[in-house]
Amino acid sequence: MPIAKTLHQAKRQISAKPWKQIDVILISAVAAISVLGCLMIYSASRSRLGELGISKTYFLERQIGFVIIGFVLMGIVMSVDYRKMRDVSPFLYVGVIAMLVLVLSPIGSSVNGTQGWFNLPGGFGLQPSEFSKFFLIIILASYIAANEQFHLGALFKTLVIAAVPIGLVLLQPDLGTAMVLCAILIGMLSVAGTKGRYLLVMMLFAVVGVVGVLQLGVLKEYQVERLTGFINPSHDTQGITYNLDQSKTTIGNGGFSGKGLFKGEQTNLSYVPEQHTDFIFTAIGEELGFIGSATVLVLLGIIAWRIWRISRAAPDAAGTLICIGVVSMFVFHVFENVGMTMGIMPITGIPLPFVSYGGSAILLMFMSIGLVNNIYMHRFE
Repeated sequence: MPIAKTLHQAKRQISAKPWKQIDVILISAVAAISVLGCLMIYSASRSRLGELGISKTYFLERQIGFVIIGFVLMGIVMSVDYRKMRDVSPFLYVGVIAMLVLVLSPIGSSVNGTQGWFNLPGGFGLQPSEFSKFFLIIILASYIAANEQFHLGALFKTLVIAAVPIGLVLLQPDLGTAMVLCAILIGMLSVAGTKGRYLLVMMLFAVVGVVGVLQLGVLKEYQVERLTGFINPSHDTQGITYNLDQSKTTIGNGGFSGKGLFKGEQTNLSYVPEQHTDFIFTAIGEELGFIGSATVLVLLGIIAWRIWRISRAAPDAAGTLICIGVVSMFVFHVFENVGMTMGIMPITGIPLPFVSYGGSAILLMFMSIGLVNNIYMHRFE
């Protein structure tokens, strides 16, 4: 038995120093894509800011601040054993619901027709729906893992647990975030062993729900145009397809190697709306070309791969499900954001992880990576 004893001692030594077990590749990819994101935000916003008489580095400075805070939050999340978060998941659920209810009250504020922000000092806005993704992942993972026999009753209760925050997000209305929450739910249920026919029924209900939201007047007219303009451009009354055409033209303008950093004609002329946020990928496509775009996608792919790899090494079912929830969220963000800039997905306002400008979204992603690394650090326990 000496080999088994030696192996056990080695695992105990590793467990005693979990900080030495950080996934360096994952953290390095996150750092690299964050730096590239800051650079492209500056490139995409400097011309427009200059025309408005505002410092050209305004968005760059704020994004750097968000990245720094993000790394701090990531470290904090990594320092708290994820199993403690799992154990207090009922309280987290109450907190999430309270947060989403409060933002719908007069305390919250509306931006672009969505009642989804808390105004903070210094002109910053906090978007609770973004952080609801993080907490819902922990809550669902905790509940599903506690039910070893995932029968129909447990499935129904899981759907109810998820339906409340999704419904509150739809009341804002924020269909994009609701879609992300649904992607998280379906991804986790798939790994939990839910039968295929149940998943199919849920996806059909999701499609019916989206159609219902579009038809029942929950969204404003311009929001509906954004979502449906890529399917039926002839019915565009808000100029949405013009913006989409500019997006596709800008990406195509970069060719294979790009126009060069800060040399994109479309980008410098500010032809693409919200280019430093939702449409940041167009600036990458024009100025860095196919090579730069592929590099960004490879870095994002490395992050997704490492999260998936960590899910397989997790010490328990909750850890695996948390990683699956994070990777489902992450991949959906990437696919939807890049797809909408190319006209193959609806325009929903979902940011590109670690690249698009925005405080709440980037802090969410850093916290999620911290949670995944937390699981990796405890994989031998």
